[in-house]
Amino acid sequence: MLSWKSLPRPIIALAPMADMTDLPFCLICKEKGASLMFREMVSSEAVVRVNPKTLKMAQFDERERPLVQQIFGANPEIMAEAARIIYERFQPDAIDINMGCPVYNIVSNFNGAALMKEPERAAEIIRKMKAAVPVPISVKTRLGWKQDTDCLDFVKVLADAGAELITIHGRTKEQGYSGKANWERVGEARRQVPNIPFLINGDITSPELAKQAIEISGADGVMIGRGALGNPWIFKQISDYLISPSPSEGERLPSMEERIATVRQHAQLQVEHFGERGLVKLRKHLPWYFKGMNTGDLKSQLVRISTLDDLDKALEKISLV
Repeated sequence: MLSWKSLPRPIIALAPMADMTDLPFCLICKEKGASLMFREMVSSEAVVRVNPKTLKMAQFDERERPLVQQIFGANPEIMAEAARIIYERFQPDAIDINMGCPVYNIVSNFNGAALMKEPERAAEIIRKMKAAVPVPISVKTRLGWKQDTDCLDFVKVLADAGAELITIHGRTKEQGYSGKANWERVGEARRQVPNIPFLINGDITSPELAKQAIEISGADGVMIGRGALGNPWIFKQISDYLISPSPSEGERLPSMEERIATVRQHAQLQVEHFGERGLVKLRKHLPWYFKGMNTGDLKSQLVRISTLDDLDKALEKISLV
């Protein structure tokens, strides 16, 4: 059984991102140095209905371990049953509860960040899930709904209910993904529950920022979300920098050849897991791999690929730029 406290520090985790952190991308990030994988959220309601698409999302490769499957929902009994089904079918190392998603379609049904407004329900979800599965239960949440101090009491509710790891994204639900993440407030929340592992998330897009976030918050590690899109190298970069800080950013940047090789590897994993249609799903990742680089209008070609041959032609042109 996974023990959060036994994981090497600092923990450098991949965040659960809807439509992004699927099996192929998780394998890429694992190979590049992520120490803990959080899979994209799945609906508890869909899991208990045994929806094939949802269950496919929860499949994983043994190479991804230690792996945490995130689920969302508002009904404690359904969340517990979904956790049981996920565990019996796939045996993830832990299950994470989404109590932070700010998207309207999620919070309008009392899921995600809406649970911050209902601490008793949030606590009951944790208790029911812990009774249903033998693996650790963790929670990912935010600073609050409107007030960034909501988390100070909320984290104590989560810990008292039995959450064994807490991740806080340093913004409120009202902020969404705008504004600046408040790492100081995350640190205040962390000090409310000093005896359980704690991860910080939000605006961590470089090794230097990872170091600052940990120092400011006192967290046990970082959870990288958008900073990993098109940049799976960030995990090893952070690990190396925390061991031996170096001011030379340029030395850490992957070459164009390495970027292209990683894209090809990612594409092959997409096809293996999803079939040829997996390349359509890959389109959303491709511009991230070349973000900020002078590749002319070739990025528009990348988001139209449908076959490996299409991808090869686009990558050959990029390599010549």
